[in-house]
Amino acid sequence: MIGAFSVGKTSLVKKFVTGFFSDRYQTTLGVVIEKKTVLIDGEEVDLILWDLAGEDDYITVKMSYLRGASGYISVVDGTRRDTLETALELIRRAEQEVGDLPHVVLVNKVDLKDKWKISEHEIQQLEYDGLIVLRTSAKTDQNVQEAFHALAQEMLARDVQKKDVLNESP
Repeated sequence: MIGAFSVGKTSLVKKFVTGFFSDRYQTTLGVVIEKKTVLIDGEEVDLILWDLAGEDDYITVKMSYLRGASGYISVVDGTRRDTLETALELIRRAEQEVGDLPHVVLVNKVDLKDKWKISEHEIQQLEYDGLIVLRTSAKTDQNVQEAFHALAQEMLARDVQKKDVLNESP
């Protein structure tokens, strides 16, 4: 989980793993690791979720946390336009550091849609550019399960593609 400070990364992880949401904000220091097993197309997938401390200065994000990852989620706060720019820069840096990993972009806080500073057109442009984008709310549980399942499906699809390539005869 990557994204700017206070976009809802921890709330999304907690909602997904425990079903719990709290309005009380607690800053993540360093990294918090959670685990949840999901069923994707009849296959159990263990998701080990690294909730990284938020960064408003994306230069300081420890991209080394992504080494060895099978995928990642970048989170944007729909009510704060600058968090979209931070997320896009983090995605760019992640691609430079670890290559083209499966990832999903979450535009969070859809329960506050009337206060959003990110337009639907901008979100559609991200989708047009090939990103998987979901509009989420940890508070109302909108698309939270779907977001993590979408990432798991992307990771499985890429893994199957890799296996197919490795099993092809020259």
